[in-house]
Amino acid sequence: MAQFSPLRRRMIEDMTVRNLSPATQRSYLNAVSKFSRYFGRSPDHLGLEDVQLVATGISWPTLNQIVYALRFFDGVTLGHSAIPERIAYAREPRKLPVVLSADEVVSFLEAIPSLKSRIALTTVYATGLRVSEVVFLRVPHIDSQRMVIRVEQGKGGRDRYVMLSPQILKILRTYWRLTRPTRSLFPGRDSERPLDATVLHAACRSAHIAAGLNKRVTVHTLRHSFATHLLKNGADIRVIQVLLGHASLQSTARYAQVATKTISQTPSPLDRLRLETVPPG
Repeated sequence: MAQFSPLRRRMIEDMTVRNLSPATQRSYLNAVSKFSRYFGRSPDHLGLEDVQLVATGISWPTLNQIVYALRFFDGVTLGHSAIPERIAYAREPRKLPVVLSADEVVSFLEAIPSLKSRIALTTVYATGLRVSEVVFLRVPHIDSQRMVIRVEQGKGGRDRYVMLSPQILKILRTYWRLTRPTRSLFPGRDSERPLDATVLHAACRSAHIAAGLNKRVTVHTLRHSFATHLLKNGADIRVIQVLLGHASLQSTARYAQVATKTISQTPSPLDRLRLETVPPG
């Protein structure tokens, strides 16, 4: 591969000038080198057809790593401005989300020994919040007058409302009486700062084992279960879309017209469960 050495040096210089990290540089060089060895030719003699051939049987993350490297190599090092745009990225395959049954939700939540983590994750299932949204909830966000919870600066920087079901309100009131949070509803070790999301991720890992579930349960699994159970119970898909805050720009404009009255009257799937609020002491 004598022809490759000058190209390799030139590619390293191009990546260094553009301030690519050492890890990215190693990744690009390894990808181009493996691609070249696969065909037994210098990389500047490989074309789009070769990319399509090697794509068969390769996982999409590995293929995209090769694509990133080749787009840089062809576009920057070789100066072929038209070719990189024609090297397509692989699309991540869509997988069906893991969804818990109602009984599995109860088993999972009751397997969480920490009161704070149990109530926070119960709130996720009751409302469909993301983990980043539930940890940033503050006490004033709980609006028992209108029976809604205000979510500020959710994904995309958008505010929205989710339902405050009678059962989650009762649970949160019990939790408040026991812990007396002042600013953050779920504070971290420092009462002035919210709970770290990693605490809830760790609680999920422990609880799904303790509950004996053969499914991998994450915080997002509770969110998926929330949406799936609502849909199964007949909730309007447009309401679910707004509750999740999970819409494109076009659909956001369409679904954001759902009134808070409609949201507050949408029953949470938590209301169908019999769940112990406080872990046994």
